[in-house]
Amino acid sequence: MTPRYIEPLVRESTPSIIADKLRQAISHGELRAGMQLGEAELARQLGVSRGPLREGMQRLTQEGLLVAIRNRGVFVIEMTAENVRDMYVARGAVERAAATQIFAHDPVEAGRELGEVIDEMAAAAAHNDAVGVSNADIAFHQLLVALAGSPRLTRMHKTLLTETQMCIYALERTYAHVDDRVEEHRAIADAFAAGDPSLTDRLLLAHMDDAVVRLATGVPAQSASG
Repeated sequence: MTPRYIEPLVRESTPSIIADKLRQAISHGELRAGMQLGEAELARQLGVSRGPLREGMQRLTQEGLLVAIRNRGVFVIEMTAENVRDMYVARGAVERAAATQIFAHDPVEAGRELGEVIDEMAAAAAHNDAVGVSNADIAFHQLLVALAGSPRLTRMHKTLLTETQMCIYALERTYAHVDDRVEEHRAIADAFAAGDPSLTDRLLLAHMDDAVVRLATGVPAQSASG
């Protein structure tokens, strides 16, 4: 695999920039689930010293994307069945809270903006572009939380979306028709546009539950590195 995210930084390196680079590499599979991270090699690839690299890795350890195992090293978290269920519990809490905030402001406009993302998803589905559908899927949920106008919800959601991207391609294989994902998301956007908070909440909860069921048979029960 040709590196896309683990490459020399083109601006002054800081722990936050390094953490963002590593986060992107994890979400796109360049740093795979369960992989042990070697400080020397990562520092060389990023063109930074080990000090800021360690700080950046520590940030991701605090977020839960990396795990430090005594006498063994630092590993990318594995999306075990337990981790997937817990991640979707957290995502459901954040996204349902975001929806509540949206209904306190302008749900109709939110529905319109979310609908634009769904149009992109539908276009990708029409070309049988599963990757494009997955990218639009992530963009939909990212926008949903952003529309709540809560920096804290957005900050929490950022880590959860990275974990989602680690396993979202497994979901692609569980849909009989790529259009199914489009319709699930369109129903949520339509519920916002209709000004129906109860329906929106039920659809979001069902969407998360459905994802957990689809992933349950596609991930291991226990972490190999833990």
